[in-house]
Amino acid sequence: MLDQRLVRDNPDLIVNELGRRGMTLDLTGLQLIAQQQRNLEEQRSSLQAEGNRIGKEVGQRIQKGSDPKASVVAELRQQGNLIKQKVAVLEDEEKQLSARLREQLLSLPNLPSPDCPEGRDENDNQERHCWGNPREGEGLLEHWSIAERLNLFETERSVRIAQSRFVTLMGQGARLERALINFMLDLHTAKGYREVMPPVLVNTASLTGSGQLPKFAEESFRCAEDDLWLTPTAEVPVTSLHRDEIIPADQLPLRYAAYSPCFRREAGSYGRDTRGLIRLHQFNKVELYWFVHPDHSQAAHAQITADAEAVLQALELPYRVIELCTGDLGFSSSRTYDLEVWLPGAGAFREISSCSICGDFQARRSAIRTKDGKGTRLIHTLNGSGLAVGRTMAALLETGQQSDGSVLLPKALVPYFGKDRLEPE
Repeated sequence: MLDQRLVRDNPDLIVNELGRRGMTLDLTGLQLIAQQQRNLEEQRSSLQAEGNRIGKEVGQRIQKGSDPKASVVAELRQQGNLIKQKVAVLEDEEKQLSARLREQLLSLPNLPSPDCPEGRDENDNQERHCWGNPREGEGLLEHWSIAERLNLFETERSVRIAQSRFVTLMGQGARLERALINFMLDLHTAKGYREVMPPVLVNTASLTGSGQLPKFAEESFRCAEDDLWLTPTAEVPVTSLHRDEIIPADQLPLRYAAYSPCFRREAGSYGRDTRGLIRLHQFNKVELYWFVHPDHSQAAHAQITADAEAVLQALELPYRVIELCTGDLGFSSSRTYDLEVWLPGAGAFREISSCSICGDFQARRSAIRTKDGKGTRLIHTLNGSGLAVGRTMAALLETGQQSDGSVLLPKALVPYFGKDRLEPE
């Protein structure tokens, strides 16, 4: 959430910065609400100070021997009671304005970083670097064709169980998914990440704190009779691990590696990636998440991206790093690097991780702070997939496919899977 002081004191900055995202805003009404709230706050504070002064004077008069029922004391008490009534009215008005202000601020995305490249959409994103040698050639199959040959997952029966865009992993497919999750978690925890397995159901406050609500309500699955939603990403519950907390500066950074199933409606994506593992309603992911001191978030962004890259390098999967332009940033992000893995069968790069620095945007929504020599300050948060497991499996199948119908696995995964290849059963 944006700082309401910016709305009140420097709305042009917000208009200009969100204009870099391609948004056209008129903040006149919002600025008026912010100014009215500030005026009410000042009036209330002034009245409360006067009420405290009167209360102190009453106490002093009585200590000096005045009759508690004397007219001058009674008059002072009457003045104090009137002030309390006025304060109560102002508090109610202030509360209403604060709610209106917060509601509108929650709908505004984060400001882009000054370092974020300018652009309107994904066509203006910039490639930063590549790793590995993408496999190319005639006759390479896409992952769902390979999976069908190897009987790795069930699609039609999954529709019977749930609906379209769900899969049931079978045999070697289920085993490979489990191996990938364990491999990713071991890799990250060896680097100092603390492993987390958070709840799959999250409340509205958690989704709001991380930035999914109210913007992306239609993308999420909600339980009809409870204030609970299926989590779209472990970023949501991990953000709320420290909601309403002050984390001492000497404990930072806090780094978590969280495995969770993720659930998304994929609204607006009908007709896209209807086959295979790329765009499902349910998928597994290992999420990397940092809580950092605000002075160190830029360095943390480089490191969390490198940690996500390390998974692809260990699995010998060629990829490229793309920096998103201002017009393609996610709602909560101020700067993002996407990792795109090469799919030889498809002959294309596909996103497999998005590593973002959110600054104090999520921390303000979730009231997460730190305390150092400069006082109490909002913390900075970062997140990145390390990695999306289904898309990793798709890349492994297409990269390792062999002419005899088997799939050769990278050496790093062999101890987890138990053998060096998938073979027809």
